[in-house]
Parts: sequence; C-alpha cells; structure tokens
Amino acid sequence: MEKVFVDTDVCIDLLSGRMPFNKNAEILFSLADKKKIKLYVSSLSFSNIDYVLQSQYAASHSRQLIGKFKTLVNVLSVDSKTIDLAIASNFNDFEDAIQYSCAIENNLSTLLTRNIKDYKKASISILTPESFLALIIKN
Repeated sequence: MEKVFVDTDVCIDLLSGRMPFNKNAEILFSLADKKKIKLYVSSLSFSNIDYVLQSQYAASHSRQLIGKFKTLVNVLSVDSKTIDLAIASNFNDFEDAIQYSCAIENNLSTLLTRNIKDYKKASISILTPESFLALIIKN
C-alpha cells in the first residue's frame, strides 16, 4: 500500500473547500478512506489547520471537521529530533522544514504539497496531489 506524507496546504484544501484544489484533495482523501493508500500528517498540521479553519467557521465546527479528518490520516509526532533536523536544514520556510523532517524521520519517500518550489532541496519525491493521483491511476 502506498504511504505518503501530506503537507498542511493539501489538508486545508480539503477541509476549507478551497477551489479548485479541493477536488484533487477530495479524491486523495477518499482513497485513504477506502484504505487504498495510507496518508500521514505531522501533529503540527492540526494547529495550522485549526487556525485557518477558524477564519472560515465557528470554533466548534472547525473542531468537528478536524475530528472527522483525523480518522483519515495517521498522525506523526513532531519531536525534538524533528525540530533539530528542521533547524539544521537549508529550507527557507521553517514550517516546511518541520514537515519535511517529519516525513524523513518516518521513512516516507513521498511528500504531497502544492508548494513544490518550497521543497527544491528535498531528497525525497515531492509531488502535487494532481501528479500523485495521475501516477497511481496509471498503475
């Protein structure tokens, strides 16, 4: 089964209905719901998701969405080693460095994001949800 790390932007696309990106996010998370792929997110993603969703929804509705979302993903811890790796990385965006380090620490070889340019220095496969879906549909 394919295992991939999902960056926060893709999660927000799904939960906020951010068009036109929500369509690929819906397909991606639907595949996880059907147990065809396994999706991983960092624990950091949840605070970022809640922050964004609360600008769109009431806090209670945001938490309800996050609760349902959590059933679709595997949550990976952001620990001291993850932070040390992010600090030592050559990523310009620290949040991206944390996400990337979390994926690396958990031996995940694919990270999905819409911000490909932020991961130019990555040593693992960085794909958009659209590119990833095209690859797995071919296979």
